[in-house]
Amino acid sequence: MTSKFTELAIDCADPSGLARFWCAVLGYEVQDDGEDGVVTIGSPLVPEGRSRPGPVPPTLTFARVPEGKTVKNRLHMDLNPTDTDQEAEVRRVVALGARPADVGQTGDESWVTLADPEGNEFCILASRQP
Repeated sequence: MTSKFTELAIDCADPSGLARFWCAVLGYEVQDDGEDGVVTIGSPLVPEGRSRPGPVPPTLTFARVPEGKTVKNRLHMDLNPTDTDQEAEVRRVVALGARPADVGQTGDESWVTLADPEGNEFCILASRQP
C-alpha cells in the first residue's frame, strides 16, 4: 500500500488573504472557507472523492496560528510555469504580492526564490516540466 500526497497545510496569520494569493498564483479556487480560521483551496479541475486514480493536484489548507514565521521554511513548493517562461511568471507572481527571498542562493541557480505575502518561501523553476 502507498499514500498519495493530497494536501499541504500552511500555518499563517491571515488564512483568507493567503488563500486569495495562492488561488491567483495556482489558478485554484476556495473549496472551504471555515469560520474556524481554516481555508482550503484546490484545483477546479479535480473531481472530489477518495477513489481518484493517478496524480491529484494537492489542496492547500491555511490555518490561523498566533505565532509568526521566524525562520526559513524547511519545506517549500517548487512551481513550474505552464504557459509562459520563468521571467514572465516571476513578474506575474511578484505583481500578485510575492517578493524576492534570500535563503542563501549563490546566484547560479536555475530557479528564482520568492516569498508569499506571509514570508513562506517558494521557487519558480526554469525548465523542469511537470
